[in-house]
Amino acid sequence: MMESDPMRILVVDDDAGLRRSTSLLLADEGHQVETAAHGREGLERARDFDPELILVDVRMPVMDGMAFLEAYREEGGGAPVIVTTAYGSMELAVRAMKRGAYDYLPKPFGRDELVLTLRKAQERERLRREVSRLRSELPSRQHYGEIVARSPQMARILEMVGKVAPHPTSILLTGPTGTGKELLARTLHRESPRADGPFVAVNCGAVPENLLESEFFGHARGAFSGADRDREGLLEAAHGGTLFLDEVGELPEALQVKLLRALQEREIRRLGETESRKVDLRLLAATNRSLQSEVEEGRFREDLYFRLAVVTLDVPPLRERPEDLPPLVEHVLDRLRSRLGRELQGVDAGAMEVLARYPWPGNVRELENVLERAAILADGDRIGEADLPPEVREGRGKGSALLPADAELSVKVQTARLEKELIRRALERTGGHRARAAELLELSDRALRYKIKEYGLLEPSE
Repeated sequence: MMESDPMRILVVDDDAGLRRSTSLLLADEGHQVETAAHGREGLERARDFDPELILVDVRMPVMDGMAFLEAYREEGGGAPVIVTTAYGSMELAVRAMKRGAYDYLPKPFGRDELVLTLRKAQERERLRREVSRLRSELPSRQHYGEIVARSPQMARILEMVGKVAPHPTSILLTGPTGTGKELLARTLHRESPRADGPFVAVNCGAVPENLLESEFFGHARGAFSGADRDREGLLEAAHGGTLFLDEVGELPEALQVKLLRALQEREIRRLGETESRKVDLRLLAATNRSLQSEVEEGRFREDLYFRLAVVTLDVPPLRERPEDLPPLVEHVLDRLRSRLGRELQGVDAGAMEVLARYPWPGNVRELENVLERAAILADGDRIGEADLPPEVREGRGKGSALLPADAELSVKVQTARLEKELIRRALERTGGHRARAAELLELSDRALRYKIKEYGLLEPSE
C-alpha cells in the first residue's frame, strides 16, 4: 500500500486497549496521534491539538460520539470525523453521517480497513481544499469548470452554488433552454458530499407517458407485457447520489403524486412488487417554464413545487450577460480545436462584433452550434464574419435592442409572442410534422400540443 501523508489524528474511545493499538498502528503509518477516553475529553484535546482527522466511538460514558460530533461542529471544528461502533448498526452510522460524520468503521476493524478509510478521507479533504481555492479565485476567473462566469449575474449564481452544494436541499434551476442548467446541476453534484455517488439525469419530456412510472420506479419481471426481467428505476439508480429532473414541468399529475410520496417517505415500490425499497438521493430539477404559473393554472402540484423549489437558481439568457460572450467564445473554441483537429487562433474583430449584436435566442447551446459550423467552414486560422450563418450576420446594425422603443415591455406578453412565432416557423419548416417540430423546439410532444392549443394555432395534419 502507498503511504499516506502524515496527519494529526485524534482517537476518542473509552476502550484503553483499542486506543493504544490504534495509536500504535497510526504512528507506524507516520501520523501524529492524540487520544481521549470520552467525548468531553476529546473536545478539550481537539482545541489544543487541532486534529486533521478524528476517530470517535459512538457509545462512550460522559459524552458519547453523537454528542461529541454535534459539539465539535458547533465549536467550528472542520476536521473529517470517522465514527466507529462495535454494534454494526447501520442506523447509528446513518444518524452520525446525517449529523456531519465523514464515514464510519464497524468494529473490529483491521489495519487495511483503517488505512484505506484514512486515505479516502485525505483525498476528500484535498479535493475540498481545491474547490475552496477555486471558489476563492472566482472573482478573477472567467471559467469555473465548464461554466463561464465573468458577468455579475453568473458570479452570483456560482456563489449560491458554493453555499448550497454541501447541503441535501432540493434545488430548482430555472431559465431558458440552452443556458447551461444541467452544467450547474452537475457542478452542484460534484461539490456535494454525494460527489462519489451517481449523477442520474433524465429529460422528463422525452420519456413516453406510458413508460414514465416504470422508468422512475422500476418494475418486476412480468409486471406488464414486455417486462421480461427485473429493472431498477431512476430513483433507485440515483441512490447515494443525485437525481436531476430536466423539464420537470412535463411530468403528468399522476406521476407528480407518486414522486412526491417517494420523496417524503424516502422509499419506492417497483411495479409488480409489494415490498418497498429505501432510497437516499438528492433531488435537483430544472424547467424553462414558470412552475409558479403552472401551479396557479392547475397543471403542477403546489406541494411538489414547494418540495422542489427549496432554493431556486434562475439562470439568465446569454443576451442579458454580454460580459460572458468573449470568454465563452474562447472556451468553446478551445474544445473545438481538439475535437476538430484545427489550429484556430480565434474570432476576428468583425465576427466578434456580429456575435455581440446577435440576440442568441438559443443561448449558449446556439452559440456552440454557430461556432462549430463556422470553425468547419473557415478557410484561415480565424473565424471571420463570412463564416457565420446568414441569420447571425443579419443581426448586424440592430444593436442589442430586441424590440422597438415603444414596444410592450411585459415579459409575459413578449415571451408568448416569440414562442408563438417559433412554433409557427417550426411547423412550417417540418411541413406540419409535429414530432419533428417538437424536436426543433426542444419541447415534448405533449407540451407542443398544449401550446398549439394555447396560442390558437391551427395544427397542420401530420
